[in-house]
Amino acid sequence: MGIKSFIGARRQKSAANEIPLKVSDYMTRNLIKFKPDQTIESVMQTLIKHRISGGPVVNDKNELIGIISEGDCIKQISESRYYNMPMQDKTIEKHMAANVETIDGNMNIFDAANKFLSAKRRRFPIVENGKLVGQISQKDVLKAAMTLKGQNWWK
Repeated sequence: MGIKSFIGARRQKSAANEIPLKVSDYMTRNLIKFKPDQTIESVMQTLIKHRISGGPVVNDKNELIGIISEGDCIKQISESRYYNMPMQDKTIEKHMAANVETIDGNMNIFDAANKFLSAKRRRFPIVENGKLVGQISQKDVLKAAMTLKGQNWWK
């Protein structure tokens, strides 16, 4: 009597069946971007209108040169009030965070989650060949987790 296998034929996973786990699978590509010569007031209006907490600042070549946030704007409100200086003509160039940490679009989404925890950031820009191509936020990581919820890592 021969031994019968109950495992059956195994198929190789095709790329179409693979679970998307890269940052680039979940990042936002259609970004609201700012220019360094925009006024703080116009940035504040955009942040409020689109219900976002900040965004990338790019030059004319779509190269990332900084990030502007609600906190940066609030700091200017506070300083302009303290020094009794009008704010309407101030541009964001001197008030944005210029030393920006980016994240690789090929990074695993779980590694990105750990990077968010260690860096205490709300968003990371993704740059390819010197150009801004997207942004991943903490909310994007949460969406990825919900999409992957049925997988064996979360039951």
